[in-house]
Amino acid sequence: MRNITIHTLTAVIAILLLSSCKSKQNIAYFSNLPEAESGVIGTSEYGLRIEPADELVITVNSLEPKASADYNLPLTNPATASDIKETTTPRQQSYVVNHDGNITLPVIGQMHVSGMTIDQLTDSITHMVGKYVADPIVRVALTNFKVSVVGEVANPRTITSSSERLSIFDALAQAGDITEYGVKESVIVMREQNGEKTYQRLNLYDASIVNSPFYYLKQNDVIIVAPNDIKQANSKYNQHNAYKLSVTSTIVSALSVVATLIIALTVK
Repeated sequence: MRNITIHTLTAVIAILLLSSCKSKQNIAYFSNLPEAESGVIGTSEYGLRIEPADELVITVNSLEPKASADYNLPLTNPATASDIKETTTPRQQSYVVNHDGNITLPVIGQMHVSGMTIDQLTDSITHMVGKYVADPIVRVALTNFKVSVVGEVANPRTITSSSERLSIFDALAQAGDITEYGVKESVIVMREQNGEKTYQRLNLYDASIVNSPFYYLKQNDVIIVAPNDIKQANSKYNQHNAYKLSVTSTIVSALSVVATLIIALTVK
């Protein structure tokens, strides 16, 4: 009993010391910004590139709808036999970029799109269609842009974004932000590039991360927020106590069985 008390006091003191050290840190994002009222932090080169397995919705319109209709995939009707509504809103079909980085467009045919930005693809299709249709209006949208946020955030989740411009702070905000136990100075962004899994650690206290190529996220990125020393100490302490409780329970159960057998043999 005395050993358990000593271990308990030691764990409590360690946690208090860690809490005291942690409280002295500045917990604000971008805490190293100058104290001036305004200024320029920097710029990061941003351009989301289309990759194999991406899903694209491409629509072509013009002042003459009949002239541009052939450049669109047919609309699909989401109605099923169980639908009770007489009418439903048709949906635009999408193109899935194959493993070679190609899609096949009506009239235009096969087109290599992997590595292009959304704007570049829009301009390219506009130019091709413009040879036959006056003043075409082309819209390209990436529909499966998603990232995952895991670890010490309020609501770990996979986020599907309707915008191709999503920063790490946008994703963290949608996941409920980092908890008080999260390590903000070493947030990991995992990314697949050229068939390889890469990662980058970002210090969210440092305003210069806006210059990082990992500041704006790309499709299928994974953000990992690690627990701080306090959370890990709590976890280890709880696991240790749970283990001791389990061992104690097993011993008590074993002694109870032995005592029962002894009593039974004595009575006989």
